[in-house]
Amino acid sequence: MLKTSNMQSAIVSNRLIIGIVAFGVSFGLSLVLSWDFNKAFLTGLVTVPATYLSALFVDKRKRNYEMLILDSLQRRIRDLEGLKSRIVTEVSQLEAHNALLHAESSNLQNQVIERRNQRDTLNRELGAYIIEKKQLQAKINYLQNELRTLEESKVELNNTFSTLTAEKRRLELNSNISRSEITQLQAQISELQQQKQESESSLILLNRLKPQLEEKLYELRVQIQEVEVQENQQKQLILERKAEKEHIEASLNDLQTQLAEQQTQLQQLQGQVTLLQEERDQLQSQVWELLHQMETLTTQEQLNENGEEDSEDFFPFSELIESLEVIDTTNISEKFSEEWAEFTKQLQGYEIRLLKAMLEQDNPYAVIKQIAEENITMPNLLIDSINELANDTIGELIIDPSSETPKIYEEYRTNVKKIVAMYESKMTEKTSKN
Repeated sequence: MLKTSNMQSAIVSNRLIIGIVAFGVSFGLSLVLSWDFNKAFLTGLVTVPATYLSALFVDKRKRNYEMLILDSLQRRIRDLEGLKSRIVTEVSQLEAHNALLHAESSNLQNQVIERRNQRDTLNRELGAYIIEKKQLQAKINYLQNELRTLEESKVELNNTFSTLTAEKRRLELNSNISRSEITQLQAQISELQQQKQESESSLILLNRLKPQLEEKLYELRVQIQEVEVQENQQKQLILERKAEKEHIEASLNDLQTQLAEQQTQLQQLQGQVTLLQEERDQLQSQVWELLHQMETLTTQEQLNENGEEDSEDFFPFSELIESLEVIDTTNISEKFSEEWAEFTKQLQGYEIRLLKAMLEQDNPYAVIKQIAEENITMPNLLIDSINELANDTIGELIIDPSSETPKIYEEYRTNVKKIVAMYESKMTEKTSKN
């Protein structure tokens, strides 16, 4: 109210000043031009209402213009209020989305921890399976050696059996011959008896021949008994050989069944290894999706330094991104051959760190295990991937897979040192730029 009264008094005073000025100017001009005081006074009086009319007209137009401006400002205020309400709703939606993303990230972290625990248990189980596989391989080798010895003994038994059958045939032939001789002797005895009955004169001769013939007959009977004893021994030996052969065949059948069971167990182990590899690929894809989501979230909200430190403590994204970087491939062909240049281009950052640990340490298994855990895989799979890459590009393996501690072959250590030096220079340049 006070402000309105002040404005009204100011308007009145302004109009009064305008009227006085208009009256004074018109009175003075008409007085100067005509030197008639009454005419000049009348002109001044006429000028005052004309001035007030013109001022009223100007004030009216000004009020209309101000009303237009006020309407436009009110519309703009309404538009800004609607924009404000939309911004408030979007901010609330973003906060809800942020809370949802935070819950999802916590769930993903719990899943990653569970996957790591599962991976550790699977690593332990795989170690046990590998040890069991080696034991089975040793058993298989032992069984194969036994099979070879059994086959050799089988061949020897077949040879002895053939010799025994030949000996048996020879003895049967001898026995047949002796039997034929016995029959001939019996025929001779019958003839002698007939001759004895026919001729008594030949009795003295027969009496002389009788002890000789009896002695010869006794010798023949002894020979026949010996031949029968030998034949019985040969038959017993043949039966023993047959029983031993049947026992060997039964043991061979058992060994074949055991080998079949072990092959099925090996196939099951290979199936479990493929399942573990598929699970590892799924875990890697989930980690990449989580990385992409966190990067988009940080670009939208522009987190401060404290928030970035918290996010790095929440999950080691920086280490994963650093491990996935590839070294600079410019001018590689000048330092290496085409095969080594292609091999260097395809190497990842964590793989070069693994090669560096093999170069610098005598027992780099702890570092290799740490790098494998950071990339959610296993040390043996990392080494196999590097060897496969080297075999595809260079045509040779650079890591000795047969040694207990992973080692690089001596003929490739120089080129690997060059690759590690290039990677370290690239990382130092990057840190200096940052």
